[in-house]
Amino acid sequence: MTERETENSQPAPHNNVHPRRHLKERFRGPVLLRRTQIPAPDDTTTDQRLLESEGSTDWLHEDPWRVLRITSEFVAGFETLAEIGPAVAVFGSARTKAGTPEYATGVEVGRLLAKAGYAVITGGGPGAMESGNRGAVEGDGVSVGLGIELPFEQGLNDYVDLGLNFRYFFVRKTMFVKYARGFIVLPGGFGTLDELFEALTLVQTQKVTSFPIVLVGTGYWSGLLDWLRERVVAEGKASAADLDLLHVTDSPEEAVEIIRTTQPARRSALRTI
Repeated sequence: MTERETENSQPAPHNNVHPRRHLKERFRGPVLLRRTQIPAPDDTTTDQRLLESEGSTDWLHEDPWRVLRITSEFVAGFETLAEIGPAVAVFGSARTKAGTPEYATGVEVGRLLAKAGYAVITGGGPGAMESGNRGAVEGDGVSVGLGIELPFEQGLNDYVDLGLNFRYFFVRKTMFVKYARGFIVLPGGFGTLDELFEALTLVQTQKVTSFPIVLVGTGYWSGLLDWLRERVVAEGKASAADLDLLHVTDSPEEAVEIIRTTQPARRSALRTI
């Protein structure tokens, strides 16, 4: 509805109640405005302002418009990923170099997951993420990359067959948790640690259930686990049972087997979307 202004004359008073004569009202869509809530006179209507092609573009960067962008990212993610089938998220450093043992481990993890009937979801970037996607392709599985807009160009790696690029980290994280049945975490930096501890918190607080988290690389992760055990658990800031939520191995086969026995692939991942 467009804005309109009316003057109402009230019926005759009853019980000596004074009438409200010529009360000004303005309707702005469904909102009723009276007295001091009525803004200064404005010759334009909402429709007129909507159709006006000139003016400031600041609205593109204001919160109401951001809400629509956020909603559109959720819709695109849900629509794209809903039919990929059972999936596992593989995380790790974007700085892992091709040709290294860590990269080879990631490829094998992705390949074994694909052979076991899981789609492989990564952050879509280079390094360890690329290795997981590469393994999925070599295993004839579904290779998914969920990228993120960053100040420096990163893009999706060449082994991503189904890709989405997000503006907002929290939307992207929701997609990982909603559509993955578990996490396999390769050696990584701050981003990998962020994803690891977010998944661990969701499992520990029972926001998600039966969600296995496997750390690959005992030499890399042992120092962190020792600190968690000797400081965090020892000082009562977490329980020993919380650490049992983490599985640690050097074997890609064992990592995939942990996922398989906890979250079996009930049907084959779809090859075409």
